[in-house]
This record gives sequence, structure tokens and C-alpha cells, in this order.
Amino acid sequence: MTRIDRRLGLLFSVFVLLLVVVLARSVWVQGVKGGTLSADAQSQQVENVVIPGHRGAILDRKGKPLAVSEDAVSVFATPYQVADPAAASRKLARILDLPPDQILASLAEGGSGFAYIARKVDLAAAEKIQGLDIEGIGVLPDSRRLYPQGSLAGQVIGTVGIDNQGLTGLEAAHDDVLGGEDGEREVVRDATGEELDRTTVEGAELGEELRLTLDASLQAHTEEVLKEIGRTYEPDGATAMAIDPRTSEVLAMANWPAVDPADFDEADPDDLGNMATGFTFEPGSTFKAFTVAGALEERIVNPGTVFDLPPTITLFDRTIGEAHDRGHISLPVSDILAQSSNVGSVKVGLELGAERFDEWVRRFGFGSPTGIDFPGEEQGIVIPPEDYSGSTMGNLPIGQGLAVTAVQMVTGYAAIANGGVLRPPHLVLDDDSEPPAGERVISRKTSGQVSEMLEGVLAPGGTAEEAAVPGYTLAGKTGTAQKVVDGTYSDSEYVASFVGYAPAEDPRLLVSVVVDNPKGDYYGGTVAAPAFSEIAGFALPYLGIPPDGG
Repeated sequence: MTRIDRRLGLLFSVFVLLLVVVLARSVWVQGVKGGTLSADAQSQQVENVVIPGHRGAILDRKGKPLAVSEDAVSVFATPYQVADPAAASRKLARILDLPPDQILASLAEGGSGFAYIARKVDLAAAEKIQGLDIEGIGVLPDSRRLYPQGSLAGQVIGTVGIDNQGLTGLEAAHDDVLGGEDGEREVVRDATGEELDRTTVEGAELGEELRLTLDASLQAHTEEVLKEIGRTYEPDGATAMAIDPRTSEVLAMANWPAVDPADFDEADPDDLGNMATGFTFEPGSTFKAFTVAGALEERIVNPGTVFDLPPTITLFDRTIGEAHDRGHISLPVSDILAQSSNVGSVKVGLELGAERFDEWVRRFGFGSPTGIDFPGEEQGIVIPPEDYSGSTMGNLPIGQGLAVTAVQMVTGYAAIANGGVLRPPHLVLDDDSEPPAGERVISRKTSGQVSEMLEGVLAPGGTAEEAAVPGYTLAGKTGTAQKVVDGTYSDSEYVASFVGYAPAEDPRLLVSVVVDNPKGDYYGGTVAAPAFSEIAGFALPYLGIPPDGG
């Protein structure tokens, strides 16, 4: 073989070897690694974007929006792609109304290649940001919660987190109804990042509406009344409720101080709670109606039963007197309640006895949640008879030694007002269902007798003349209770309250006002009763409830 032939053979062998290597590499790339490389290529060109599902709206009983959702965006950065972070921060800050240093810090923290700059940004601002055309800055679809009525019923409506989940109030309790289902969109981009195509993989679903029993106008007026209490008495807190005692629909549930759910990060955490369901207190004299109702139902007394009432009564180590000094008198049960006699109420309670008294306290729902459709309801404190001390039956009949909530008191008084049926109050309106059947706790006769006695509270000589509403006959009761501080009754901190309803003979409105630790004055008759009058005086004609004889 000539030298040329040998060289040609060697060259041919090299070509064959290279061909084998190329073929092997092709088989490896296309066969073994093909799936992985294809996925990598697609991940650089195809992006899966979440389409947020909007939360359903929360409406008042007439359809007025209290909470709604709208389209928004989240502004994000791929920090290593931002050529001039300082300049980008300054431009973004002018649109987002954020400090440039805050944005610059977000860019500096983007070690993962992704950093949020701002969440819940409105679409007008988003369009301006996209117009800046800053490489490394982008937007993602989002939604945000709006509150058309501002802070109205803020604690009741509740708050929503950054990822659109309910955190407190009705937003949390009905998150499964209100919360929408996110969808998914596939976006195809070219090598420069320009969008080529978009396809909806799965559509987003809108959450369902939640219609409340609340009336926005009555709620607003009630909150204004509480705001005036706040200005006048500077209490630690205040709450008021208005319900229809026939159906137990809550028409207003107000708290002071108010909280704006759109800006709840700035609120005191203690103010986020719903005081109507979460604040426990000793009710004081408002509780005497239940003492009398139990004794009447047991037929131990009747409205005309007369009791001999010394100035004070002593049980073991406790001496109980009246709110104001008086001499030795005799009063019938009807006047004992109307004049709010402590000594008389204790005597009525003693006639019942510890066991039967405890049964009546619990039959009216105290010591247990009412079952209102609101999260985190407190159940109060009711001690069992086996834990009574010698003086307990001197405390309980006058509303001391136990703890209740405003919603429990409203529920109990509604049973007296509506003819004797105890049913849970509710905040969510269901037009297709009948009111809860409830449970009869007292007879219509007893209900009517107690109501007639409670009319005397607002009559001349009663404890709440300030609660009167011209043209209407009202029934109600004041409460002034010392707070327990460090295990003893305080001489300076009180809870002032009033519960009442109208018209007394056919109640269609029941209102409760509770004021925690008012300053300057602390009596239920002078702090809470006038607030009741302001709320009821607006609500009765507003709701179309005619005055007496109308």
C-alpha cells in the first residue's frame, strides 16, 4: 500500500469515528436528554401565571356593598436584571408612593431572583409602571379588597390577608363561601421576553356573595352615637346592637373605636375584636329581669307579691344595700324591678333558691355561646351551684358574680320581648329560610308580665327616664356594674349598660348599649340610656314602626 493510500485510509477512519461520535451524541441528546432539554427550553419561553379568583362581595340587607374586590397587580423584580437599581427605585417610588430606600432594599434582597416590590397596586399605577419599560421589573395579576362604606362595621366584616384569605370577622368565618378559586394562564414569550401568545389553562372562579342582616344606614347612625359616647366619656370601649326580636336578625352591630378594614395594620390589635361577642362583663341590674322572670315562671311570686325591704340585707360576709340610701319600705315585685331594688332582687332570688336559680340562668343561655354566626364568640362565666359560697345568692340575682356578653344579654331580652322564645341571633341573611324555631323558655304570660314591669323603668320615677322616645312606649333596664380589677371590685371602674325594646306591647326593635369604663359619669341611666334613646329614636321611624296608636 502506498503512503497516499495509507493516509486516505487513516483520514477515512477519522471521518467514520467522528460520524459515530456525532450519531451517538445525537441519540443521547434526542433520546436520553431530549425530554429534559425540551422542558428547559419551554420553561424559558412558557410562563404559568396565576389568575386570581376574586372574593365575593359582602352586602347589607338592602344590597348596599360593604366589601368588594377589584383587579389589581403585584409589582415584582428580577433583581439581577435591573441594571440601575437606584434609578429604578426612584422612578417606581414616584408612582407607588413608597420611599425609594424601601424599594432599593427589596431589590437588594432578591437573592432568589424574585422580589416583591408592592402588592395590591391599582391598574392605573400598573400601567404607568409598565410604561417605564425597566428591564427586570414586571407585574402579576392580583386582586384587592375595597370597602365602599369605609370603616362601617369594620370589626364585623373583618379583614383579609395579603393573599386574599379571610383573617378576622365574617371574612374569616365565611371564607369558604367568599373565597374565589384561582385560575391559571400560560404565557409564551420569545428570547427577548416579548409575549407571543397566552392561553387560559383554567379559568378563575368568583366567590359567592354574602348578604347580611345589617342595615347600613342604621349601622352608620349607631356608630355615630357610639362615637359621641367616645368623645364625651372617653371609655375603654363601647358596643351597641339593634335586632328585630321577632326574627333575631341583627340590624346593627357597632363598636367604638371604629376600625378601617382597609388599613387594619395601623389599628390597635385589641380594637380588631368585636366587642359585642368578645367582651365579657358583669351585667349588674340589667340581669334582674331574668331573676324576676324565673321566679314568675316558677309561680313563686306574682307581680303583686309584696316584699318587706330593709335598707340592707346581709348574707354571711356580704352586706348588700341600694344604689341610693333609703329607709325601710315594702314593694311589690313589679316595683322591685322598675325601681331596680338590690335588696328586693336578692329576696326574689332567695325564694328561687340556688339550684332553681342556676337552672333559669342557663335556660336563658348564659354560660354558653348564643350560636350567632360570628367567629370567636365568648361564652361568659356562670359558676355551678356546688361552687357557690354563702354570699353567692346575694350577688347573682343582682347581676354580680357572673360574666356575660352583650350578645347574650340581647338574646335573653329578645326572649322576654317576643313572647318567651329564645333563639340565636344571626348576621347572615337567608331569604329562603324561616327564622330559627328557637326554644320556649318562659310562657307568654310571664313574658308579658316582665315587659309590663320593664315599662316602669322608663316611666317617671323609674331608673331610665333618659331613654324615652317621644310617641313610643318602651320597655328596658339600666345596668351599672363595678368592674373586677386584680380580684376585687373597683371603686372607679364601671360598665354602664342599657337594654330596651319598642313598642313595648308588640316589640319590633331591641337595642343594647354597653360602655366599658366611662370617665366622669358611669351610671347606665345617664351614660347608656341616652344612647339607647338616640339609636331607637332614629330606628323606629326609619324602620317604619308606627308610634303608639299609629
